[in-house]
Parts: sequence; C-alpha cells; structure tokens
Amino acid sequence: MNEDRPIGIAGAGSIGCFVGGMLAASGRRVALLARPRLIQEVTAHGLRLSSFDGSQQTVSADRLVLSDDPSMLRAVQTLLVTVKSADTGEIAELIGRHAPADAVVISLQNGVGNVPVLRDRLPRRTVLGGMVPFNVVALGDGRFHRSTSGDIVIAQDDSGTAARLSAPGLAIEATSNIDGVQWGKLIVNLNNALNALSNIPLRQQLAQRGWRQLLADQMAEGLAAVRAEAIAPVLPTPLPSSWMPALLRLPDALFDMLLGRTMKIDPEARSSMWEDLQRGRRTEIDYLQGVIVAIADRRGLKAPLSRRVIALIRQAEADGKGSPGLTAEQIRDGQPRRSTS
Repeated sequence: MNEDRPIGIAGAGSIGCFVGGMLAASGRRVALLARPRLIQEVTAHGLRLSSFDGSQQTVSADRLVLSDDPSMLRAVQTLLVTVKSADTGEIAELIGRHAPADAVVISLQNGVGNVPVLRDRLPRRTVLGGMVPFNVVALGDGRFHRSTSGDIVIAQDDSGTAARLSAPGLAIEATSNIDGVQWGKLIVNLNNALNALSNIPLRQQLAQRGWRQLLADQMAEGLAAVRAEAIAPVLPTPLPSSWMPALLRLPDALFDMLLGRTMKIDPEARSSMWEDLQRGRRTEIDYLQGVIVAIADRRGLKAPLSRRVIALIRQAEADGKGSPGLTAEQIRDGQPRRSTS
C-alpha cells in the first residue's frame, strides 16, 4: 500500500468515523468525506474513539484530511464506502467522477445490494464487498463508541487488501465467500428493526426470551426466503445458521449458559436503526426486511412478520417521535402503539 496516498472514507458517519479513526490512530493517512456538521465537530474535538473493551484513544483533526468536497477523493488509493444503502448510487457517481481509476473501492455497508450498484456505476474498477459486524454509536463532540464485538471481513483479492488494511484494534479478515457473509449479516441484522421498535438496549432485549423468540421467528422467516433463492448465508457466529432460531428460543438460563456470556455487548448498546429513528433519519428497512419480502413475493412465500415490521418502522418514521417503545407482543400483533411500561 502506497503510504503517500490516503485511505478515503466516503460518507463518514458512525462506522466511517470509527474505522477511519482507528486507521489514522495506527499511523495511516486518512481522508474523511463528511458533512460540514461532522467536520466542525471533529475539528473542534478530534475523533475520540472508545470500545466495549474499555480502550480509548483520540485522533486530532490535524492528523486527518477533512472535507465535504468530493474532489478530495482524487488522491486516495483505497476507498471505504460507508454511506447508507439508499445513497450508494449517488456516492458511486462521485467516486467515478473524482477518484483515481486504480483506487480499490470497498463497501462496508449493510445489505446485499450495494456491491452490484457500485460495480454497475464503476465499470473496470476494483470493487470489493465487505461486512462490519459491530455497532458504533455517535455520542457527540467527536465521540464514537464501538458497542459490540467482531472483526471486519472483506472479499479476498490478489493484492492482500484485508491484511494491508488491518490495524491494531481493527482486525480485517479476508474471505472467499463474501456473498455468504453479507447474507448472513443481513439475517442477523433483521434484529436491527426489532431493537429500534423496542427502545430497550440490545443486551437487555436478548436477555428476554419473548424478544429472542420474536427474533428467532424473524430469522426463520429470513432463512426460508434465502433458502428459496439457493443462498447459503454465513452468520458472523461459529454456529450454523440453521441452529440459530432454535438456540434463541431456549429458556433464559440455558441461553445465557450456552451463548449469553459469549456476547460482548455494552449494557446500553442499541441498533443503528434505533439511532436513525431517534435522530429522525430514514432507516435501511427496505434493505433488510424489505429484501426478505421481495424474495417472498418472488417465491410465493408469506413473510408476515417481515411485512409487519416494515409497516411499524415506516409508521415510526412518519411519526417522527423516535422509537415507539413496543413490546414483543405488540410487534407480533402489528399494533403501532407505544408501550406503557
């Protein structure tokens, strides 16, 4: 990797700032394409990075290239795309207009449809898929907190990009099956919407059998859809995907003994979709449950829970009041009313 050319972050939100900040902390040159508000925040406070394991570090603004002008992409050698899925087409146009033809483009986005969009808009360029398993929460004043565990995975290539990008505190692994990995992440990410609707922390949610049973039913619905497409998802766990619904349905004590103690999740960690609702932003529901419903329609499947969750998230988006705080039972009923608890 040519250290004279920076690593670009296209769309520096929570994931982009944390990943870019960790790379900069390891001595890499990093350029963040970001909105003016974020640039002002980082200029004033630096990037203050923390993690569930207690580690903390600060990257001062003078160690970064910060700009809202896409022409800053002209110098990059590697470009990490971290925008929301709905913005992939727009960022691809900017990359095609400004980034060097030899820049390696890596999608670190949710969902399974971003790499095809990038490749379609960026012909003859190297585009690699990736998967980020952990959550990052923006706490304000340049603070970005990693609240769950896991290592980034990107598609294996002849240049050894994964190994060359890896940094202390930010392990990046290569895989020969990035499609399976991304589909596995989509299945796990079906919980994003459930957590957003619940308004309770992830760890508290997963500690309750009623919520786990709801997640198990949602995952089973998703797995049925991807099997109908002859897709073999690779979940970001050491367990086969087909085991997960049954394991989630275990009684609390047994689940905690087998799986609960291995989950490294901050007590107050929440999903990115919860944060979207709280901040009045559009969610990525169409790229998660929406994908399952699209397959169901194509394959003649029902997918009632996915349809219900989509409707509840869209209602919450329209209300603009943040998470509706529903119970697991209310989500099963499809009733968009707020919990009284």
